[in-house]
Amino acid sequence: MPVDRVQERLDALYAIGGGPGANRVGGTEGEQRAHDVAAGWMEAAGLAVEVDEAGNLFGRTREPAVLLGSHLDSVPQGGRFDGALGVVAALEAVERVGRGAVVAFRSEETGCLGSTAFAAAGPLPAFFLELHVEQGPVLGRRDTPLGLVTGIVGIVRGERIFEGPGGHAGTVPMADRRDALVAAAEYILHARATAASIDGAVATIGRVEVEPGFGNVIPSRVRLSVDARARDAQRLDRLVAELELEPTFRLEPVEMAPEPRAALRAALEERGLPVVELPSGAGHDAAILAAAGVPTAMLFVRSLNGGVSHTPEEESSPEDVALAVDVLADALRRLTA
Repeated sequence: MPVDRVQERLDALYAIGGGPGANRVGGTEGEQRAHDVAAGWMEAAGLAVEVDEAGNLFGRTREPAVLLGSHLDSVPQGGRFDGALGVVAALEAVERVGRGAVVAFRSEETGCLGSTAFAAAGPLPAFFLELHVEQGPVLGRRDTPLGLVTGIVGIVRGERIFEGPGGHAGTVPMADRRDALVAAAEYILHARATAASIDGAVATIGRVEVEPGFGNVIPSRVRLSVDARARDAQRLDRLVAELELEPTFRLEPVEMAPEPRAALRAALEERGLPVVELPSGAGHDAAILAAAGVPTAMLFVRSLNGGVSHTPEEESSPEDVALAVDVLADALRRLTA
């Protein structure tokens, strides 16, 4: 019955906002509807339901020192499991154990707004556990259902702008051109090569804006978005310097804490499951709480379909999800014993 309940709740959240995919963008009616539905589940479980000033949703027992959860917002046309699984699994674990607290943070996909506000406001819990789909192919390649997260990468975002004289596409000789788009293209290749030269680093150009944007005009201005990530501060600093990036957003890399991580490890080992350790290349609410000093740990569930995420093709098996909920509940028991 609990396994069916987890899947039914995931289905209910996935249906909010209409398809294709999950459409619960932070700050929209879809996100609010998801919070309202989750609040109803928490009340039915006998939890004390609260909403803080940032809109974060909590369901608490009388012994709430351990906080479990994730987020309910999604990217447009996102996946079934991203964020939602962490909230649904947390609720299931707290219902089983009868201790702890559940949280659904606001607007994780748009900059971890809810968890940042919570961390700044305090008071903070003794531990935080977050269950999340891997959003990558590592566990699938190793044929392993669950993974123990070692740390979460640091993230820097910024922009680069390239400018040059525009002109008529047919009358300016090639030798006389200083095409802004060509300069931007060279930078994109430079970013790829630079990230590839630093172990564990990645760089992504996700948005390109070309002006004036007419087919018969040489581009005079190009704006690129840059997302740079690395596993530790030294490598992140090197990446940012070599990309000549002035950050508009920076989230420092964090390590997971020994005690809650050991509780998850013990729960895995008790079930005879392999303990595969891996870093998270994606940002999570867990990174915000860890940076604020909360002892934090994360458990990943194997992603199928090659590890795709932020898309309707995102998939994890019911069997892996059931194992993950069992391990999460066991870790909660150990931390509250």
